[in-house]
Amino acid sequence: MKRRIIPASFFERDPLICARELIGAELIWGNCSGVLVETEAYNAINDEACHTFMRPSTRAFIERNKAGAAYVYFNYGMHWMLNVLVKGRENGFVLIRALEPRTGIERMKRRRRLDEVKRLCSGPGKLTQALDITDRHHEMDLCADPRHCFAQNAEATGKVVADQRIGITRSAHLPWRFTFHGSPFVSTPAKL
Repeated sequence: MKRRIIPASFFERDPLICARELIGAELIWGNCSGVLVETEAYNAINDEACHTFMRPSTRAFIERNKAGAAYVYFNYGMHWMLNVLVKGRENGFVLIRALEPRTGIERMKRRRRLDEVKRLCSGPGKLTQALDITDRHHEMDLCADPRHCFAQNAEATGKVVADQRIGITRSAHLPWRFTFHGSPFVSTPAKL
């Protein structure tokens, strides 16, 4: 089955819209893939939790890259985090927080040294470990290569809910985390 890559124009909109509408899309990464079940939006302006608030290098990243570029950073000296650049009326990022594994599950299990499928990609650091995403993927165009992209997924259905962002201290109250309601693959269930 030929998958339709989500084009850069999808990411030329508001980060909140992109984060919500990526739920249910498929993330394809080499021989592995999964359905996105959790994302978070970050605004480049006036969002204290966004890297642009304190890091000039992140502001430079936005200037030199097109919408749909991968922004990969090392968090707390422990985990890589995969974000996608959004450049519309509001610039920002969508953090890819969790997915439901679909293909390459045995490979993901080996990388994570774990058998429980529900825990393979149930958090942004777990997801990058399972997919072997590192800084070598930083600035990769996620709208051009069918081996590293987001793809439309007509089969994914479910109610998308908004909740407060998690794992941060600044601007955590904003309801900019989106999940598939009831998915057992999310990092933390939404508080409804």
